[in-house]
Amino acid sequence: MHAWENYFKVMQEVVDKVASTQKEQIEKAAEILADTTEKGGIIYGFGTGHSHLVVDDAFWRAATPANYCALLEPSATGTFEITKSYNVENMYGLGAMIVDYHRITPNDCLIVISNSGNNIAPVDAARRAKEKGIPVIAITAVEYSNFLRTKHRDGIKLKDVADVVLDNCSLIGDAAVEIEGFPMKVGSTSSIPNIYLHNAILTEMVEILVKRGFEPDVYYNGHMAFMKEDCAKHNDELVDKYFYRIRNL
Repeated sequence: MHAWENYFKVMQEVVDKVASTQKEQIEKAAEILADTTEKGGIIYGFGTGHSHLVVDDAFWRAATPANYCALLEPSATGTFEITKSYNVENMYGLGAMIVDYHRITPNDCLIVISNSGNNIAPVDAARRAKEKGIPVIAITAVEYSNFLRTKHRDGIKLKDVADVVLDNCSLIGDAAVEIEGFPMKVGSTSSIPNIYLHNAILTEMVEILVKRGFEPDVYYNGHMAFMKEDCAKHNDELVDKYFYRIRNL
């Protein structure tokens, strides 16, 4: 078996494990998102390092809710000066500042993504949100988090703080494939199940709301908007609706 085939095999196993073990947690998280949306709140997503890719993926794009806001702190995402971001995401005070700066309220909710669940800024963001009565959903690797020595001075990890914990079932070390003659595994295992889970709860949220008789705001694909005037009008109206509520829209 080629390495790429082995990678596909391992990742399919990870995704299948997520699907078979996370049903209850997915539905609990989706209910929180639906409640937030129905009362006019904003769904905030926060991740540092490579975890920011998950929230960036869902922000202002096709088939995603318009009331979703990605909290993209450049110094902590690694978009610029990437090796510095490791130090920034482990600074005390940053996570709480993000929650306070963006004026997140109990009418909103916060999704925090951290594969290890062990970096300080995501943990502090979740804890600050909980202090303010904001529902918190975590996407993390539970087994990996349990394996790791705790960084936080208060001895906590992300999974210890959140209201709902979604386990991405990522492998310890976040690596998938052994290659004969090479000393380490290659091929990350966290991004794919993180994005699966993130989109799963947003999708389930829409179904819950439709069953309640509430029509959520969802964007059309930009190319559909280019092709069809009514799709463009729909998207433009959603941007106008949320432009002054979502800081980086």
